[in-house]
Amino acid sequence: MDMTVNRRDHSLGLAPGSVQDYRELARRRLPRQIFDYVDGGSFGETTLVANREDLGRIQLRQRVLRDVSQHTLSTTVLGQELSLPLILAPVGFGGMLARRAEVPAARSAERAGIVFCESTLSICGIEEVAAAVERPFWFQLYVMKDRVYAEDLIARAKAVGCSTLVLTVDLAVIGRRYRDVRNGLAGGISRFGQLQRTIDFARHPSWVRDVALGGKPLTFGNLERALPDAKVPQDFQRWVDGQFDPSVTWDDLAWLRTHWDGKIALKGILDADDAREAVARGADAVIVSNHGGRQLDDVPSTIRALPAIVEAVDGRCEVLMDGGIRSGLDIVKALSLGARACLIGRPWAYAVAARGEKGVDHLLRIIREEMRITLGLIGIADVKDLDTSVLVDP
Repeated sequence: MDMTVNRRDHSLGLAPGSVQDYRELARRRLPRQIFDYVDGGSFGETTLVANREDLGRIQLRQRVLRDVSQHTLSTTVLGQELSLPLILAPVGFGGMLARRAEVPAARSAERAGIVFCESTLSICGIEEVAAAVERPFWFQLYVMKDRVYAEDLIARAKAVGCSTLVLTVDLAVIGRRYRDVRNGLAGGISRFGQLQRTIDFARHPSWVRDVALGGKPLTFGNLERALPDAKVPQDFQRWVDGQFDPSVTWDDLAWLRTHWDGKIALKGILDADDAREAVARGADAVIVSNHGGRQLDDVPSTIRALPAIVEAVDGRCEVLMDGGIRSGLDIVKALSLGARACLIGRPWAYAVAARGEKGVDHLLRIIREEMRITLGLIGIADVKDLDTSVLVDP
């Protein structure tokens, strides 16, 4: 049965059948400024596009007459058992997409038996997310100029039982996202622009009711202690923009280790030499990532960069990947090229924006079923058996 839906299907209340369907629903429901923040990339968005197109160019070998009556999708990532080789990636401003969105996303991940990663720039604080789930989740950290506050964040993550610290390393400077510039999210906004934004918000009354009014407080929960007088996300954003530290080097991993004794994954590795350095510095995992095409444009797609990084680490740490993953089919391709698991950011952001917690639940069921079907049709029963032999011209 064709699981895709058209506009008429949406009006009848039928469930979306793909990430693209959820993206369209999110586009309709969210104010333009909020949608473009999630959907956009840096500069000309060529890397954003390449992440998808390069995955699409990879072809699988369809194999027949193999026993695939039983299938195994589970794996272990950094010591945690996952029912699916998938992690919900950190998404800043998540709580602007749906009411307290990080909490329903974390609950959906727990029900699905996978991991949720909380962003430093989440609307919901670490403690709020921890109160909603029982399984350990991950915490993503930006190393700030205010190291005392960074240490406080690490201590809070440890206190609520976060199992892995994900250090994002590709923000020495903030990439230029022109959609955010046009919408006034990055930099100032004219009076006319302010009027346009007000009109745009007024055209999305369900979002206003659910998020702008019902989702308060719309503050960065993990940063409230640093800015006790801040009232709205913009107050925090100005502080955050001045806190990204371009002086951070590999030597700062030693500082991190003095404050965190759990697993450490470095997110934003795109070069084989950097992957080797990460191993030498004691990283437990590297996440092959170009920040979803949101930082430096015209760099390799993550699926293109993945094989060289897998070769460089040579099994000495785990390799994860994000960027462009939109389906169970994409996950199979990434695992075949050596990834241990994949992270998705935009897909769960679209789903929670469109249908809240039920949307994330449904999205994860879709991805699970896509993986099951794909494995069956390439003649593989266990995800751990995936390698380049399942690819055409690897």
